[in-house]
Parts: sequence; C-alpha cells; structure tokens
Amino acid sequence: MLYPRVSLYALMLAAAGIPLYIHLPRFAAVNLGIGLGVIGTVLLVIRLIDLVQDPLIGWAIDRWPGEQLLFAATAAIGLAVGFPMLFGLPAGTNILVLVSILVLLFSAYSLGTILLYGRSATLAKRPEPKELITMAAWREGGQLTGVILAASAPALLVAFGAGAQGYPAFGLFLGLIAILTLFLTFPIWRRPPITGDGLSFAGLAQAGALRLLLLALVNSLPVAITSTLFLFFVEDRLQLSGKAGPLLILFFLSAGVSVPLWAKLAKQISPKKTLIIAMPLSIAGFIGAALLSAGNLTGFAAICLASGAALGADMVVLPAMFSVVLTRAGLNASAAFGIWSFAGKLGLALAAFFTLPLLERSGFTPGQANSAEALRILTLTYAVLPCILKLGAFGLVLTLPTEVSAK
Repeated sequence: MLYPRVSLYALMLAAAGIPLYIHLPRFAAVNLGIGLGVIGTVLLVIRLIDLVQDPLIGWAIDRWPGEQLLFAATAAIGLAVGFPMLFGLPAGTNILVLVSILVLLFSAYSLGTILLYGRSATLAKRPEPKELITMAAWREGGQLTGVILAASAPALLVAFGAGAQGYPAFGLFLGLIAILTLFLTFPIWRRPPITGDGLSFAGLAQAGALRLLLLALVNSLPVAITSTLFLFFVEDRLQLSGKAGPLLILFFLSAGVSVPLWAKLAKQISPKKTLIIAMPLSIAGFIGAALLSAGNLTGFAAICLASGAALGADMVVLPAMFSVVLTRAGLNASAAFGIWSFAGKLGLALAAFFTLPLLERSGFTPGQANSAEALRILTLTYAVLPCILKLGAFGLVLTLPTEVSAK
C-alpha cells in the first residue's frame, strides 16, 4: 500500500492546486468583484513570500527529518481550514482578508508539495533511478486524478443544487478530502527518512541540478500562462459556454493516461529522449489554439488531448530526473525541492502578473462582450507567447547531457 498512499497524498495536493491556479482568478473576478490587475498583483506578492518561504520549508524538512508526520499533518490541516474560508468569502471582501487566506493556503500547499517531492528517495521502495521513476508515475497519477476531481467538482456540485457557482460547497469538499487523506496516509510518513549532505550552489552545479532548475522555470511558464487564462480562453474567446469543465477534464485525463506510458518509455530510452518526443506535442497544441475560430469545440478538444499527453511527460519525467541527480550526488532533496517548488510557482506568479493586467488594459472583461482587439490579445497571451516559451524549454532539453538518465 506504499505507492497508493503516496498517490493519495498527491491527489490531495493536486485537488488543492487546481482551485488556486485555475479557479481563483475567475472566482475573484466574478464572485468577489476584484479587478484582474489587482488579482495579478496579489498572486505576485504571495510568490515573493514563497521566494523566502519555499527554500526555508525545504531546509526545515531536512533539518528535522524525524518530523515528517508533523509536516504532513500541518499541510493537510492548513488546506482543510483554508479552502472553506476562501470559497465562502462574500462579494466586497476586504483584499487583506483574501490575501491572509491565500497565504495560509499557499503555505500549506508548499509544505505538502516540498515534503512529498523532497522525500522521493524515502517513499520509493528502493532509492534507485528506475524505482524513483516508478514512484513518480504513481505520484503523478494521483496528482492527475486530483486535478480531474477538482476540475469537475464545481460543475457537479452546481448540478446537485449548490449555489454561488458551487464554490462554497467546493471549499467544504476540498477540506474533507484533506482530512481524509491525512488519516489514510499516516503510514508513509513513518518510514525512516533517507537524507543527504547539505546543499550548496557548487554542489547543485556539479550534480547537474542547476541546469534542471532553469529548465523547470522556463518549462513552467507556458503551463502557468495557459492555466491562468484557460477559463477565459474557452468561455470568452472560443465562446464555448459551459464546456470549460469537460475540456479541462479531457486535458487532464489525457495527461493521466499518458503518465505510465511516458514512465515506461523514460526507463527504456532515457528521460531526455522522452522529453524530446513529448514537447513537440505541446508546441503543436499552442499553434493549433492560436488558429481556432470561435465555436470550434472539436478542434480544441483535439488540442486538449495532445497537450494533455505532453503535460504527462513533463510531470513524471522532470521531477524524476531531478530526484535522480540529487540522489546520485547524495544531496538533501527537500531543500533542493524547495527551490524547485519556488521555480514552478514563480512561473505562475509571472504569468498572472504580466498577462492579467495586459488583458485588463486591452479592455477584456470576463463573461462580457469583448472587442476583437481584446480577444486578439487574449489569443496572443494564451497561445502564441506560451508557444515561444515552450520552444525555449525544448532548446534547453536538447542541451542536457545524455548521462541525465534513469539507466
């Protein structure tokens, strides 16, 4: 039951991440009446807190390796308390109240994520490269299940009669998942921790981890932008009212189905070659999205399938590569994954900070009639800019040494 429990904890974190990264901008804009520019600034401020906080969380996990259960419980309880508070906020809520709740949620999410990824060697049956990839496949499978659950829950709750677009009930649902997960995953946090040497810039560079951290940051930007703007693009640009939920589920189902296939391929031909195969799918998806006309449900569904499959490769291969180089070098993984976590979330913050005010200046208003120019800016930010960034990430993959391998 080791890997299924790892998968369950990952499910809880992913179910928490989707509301923070996808539902939050629209919830704050439509339900709370907060401007897009303000939302982008708030998310950037929280990321500045993460700049200090995430590496410190990683350091603390490594400093007190025997307190894994305490850290895991703190993360779950923070999510269980924060989500009912967030999605129960009324319109006109003071911005400082919103920021306080978001700091609680993002901190709990960071703690759980850094713990889960930083303890990769501990949670694997054996701290060997191929076993780390197997464990990563279970972990990311749980993540994607949580994503699908969180993506579909608001619409299902509305169908069962929940009010306010289902958000208050959604908050309670996420809190319940966190509490149940805490009790069901107790055993995995009692495993003896596998720790390593302290981190240094020179140690990370020698292990090849700095190169992977740069790749993680650049590669996070396209996903960050599309995650932030997904609901706007589907509802306002493609005019596919009510289809965002099913399309999001299709996207993550495609990613989930692809995870074991990418994991198997990575063990057979190496992680680097696997990414070289997968990344062009994302690039093709961005190009296709830029060319779609309003109402083209079939075309965007095909793009969701292709780009979802590509995301599956990113999710399982990149963290596994990072775990492998850290384990081989004998370095403390939690502190390193604190930096890794910050790199990914910095991408989300930059996406929100630059794209949301840009859309606001173009005159774009969610859920309202928009000018052709505003919709053109939305298309450029959702599809063209991520395509350029993904090409940059692909170039970085091509420069990786061939010895960054799971063999």
